[in-house]
Amino acid sequence: MNISKHWLVTGAAVVAALVVGFAGAQLLDRPRAAAEAQHADEGHEEEEGGAFVALTPEAASQAGVTVVSVGRGGGGELKLPGRVAFAPGAEANVDAPLSGSVVRVHVGVGELVSPGSPLATLRSAEGAGSRATVDAAAAAADAALAAERRDLQLFEQGWIAEARLEITSAEARRAEAELRAARARVGAYGAPGSDGLVVVRSPIAGIVTRVSAAPGQFLHEEALQVATVADARRVELVFDASPSAASVLRIGDRLEIDVPGGGSVAGVITAVAPVNEGGAVVVRARANGALPPAGTVLSARISSSATGGSLVVPTDAVQTVDGVPSVFVVDGAGFRARPVVTGRTSDGNIEVVSGLTGTEQVAGQGAFLLKAELAKGEAEHGH
Repeated sequence: MNISKHWLVTGAAVVAALVVGFAGAQLLDRPRAAAEAQHADEGHEEEEGGAFVALTPEAASQAGVTVVSVGRGGGGELKLPGRVAFAPGAEANVDAPLSGSVVRVHVGVGELVSPGSPLATLRSAEGAGSRATVDAAAAAADAALAAERRDLQLFEQGWIAEARLEITSAEARRAEAELRAARARVGAYGAPGSDGLVVVRSPIAGIVTRVSAAPGQFLHEEALQVATVADARRVELVFDASPSAASVLRIGDRLEIDVPGGGSVAGVITAVAPVNEGGAVVVRARANGALPPAGTVLSARISSSATGGSLVVPTDAVQTVDGVPSVFVVDGAGFRARPVVTGRTSDGNIEVVSGLTGTEQVAGQGAFLLKAELAKGEAEHGH
């Protein structure tokens, strides 16, 4: 009799445990099943504005998902990695205007040069040919002009017809045009002499940062670079930002630049470029003080004008759904994943730049459970 009572008590405990476990497991499944039945005739919810998780806020609370309202705050501090770079037009990569053999290099790295300072001298057969073309064109032009003057005198004396004078004048104009073209070509080549020697000169004032040519080297069409000259005084700041971070930056925003070795310099954003091939946004800025040399790596703290009154949600609220940052917004008897663009993070909150109006209620702590439930539903749908 005692043995029978023992088994009865044990069996009752097992049945009670199974009932509790089954009820807990149904917290997520029953609301989802009910909502799926409710929307069975409406098609796939994913196609009507985002993936949908059928779970009431009450059931979500029992499952460990909190529901919070979208708040407002000032955002957090955005830090960007960057570097000091030469400003546009401050650096010149100087190429030889034509192919030839380097005879002499006039400068070295670190030397200061002025506009027109010689960088290298080379000897070019092409340069000698262009000079010879100028000489020949000049001689042809002289002869054509002399013929024109002679025919003009003969026409005035009545010895030739006007048609003959018109032909001679046209030949003189053609010869003059050919001479101008030959001289322009020689000017573009750096005015080589009859021996083919041409001097490559610096187009700007600055410091020589690289010398690419050496005596005896032959420069050809694929490799004509002689040297690089840069104006060390004309520098700016260049930062790389993610597309989501760059969306809150505006031209004119202030920033604080952390200079290596301690200290900081104030600055202002001057340009925000589109996303480049590397998936980053280039942000250019101007400093209001002295900067380290070009090439120095540094960082900046951005204080954007877009931060005031911006929308914020708990960091746990933002989940990646289909590769896109999203939040789960309360929508009737469930939660709908809505893509958002995020900004700064501060004190457990993250700024939402776009995607929300500020009137929504969203899943906060435990939002990852909704993401897992969504993945579970997709897996079941795939079978």
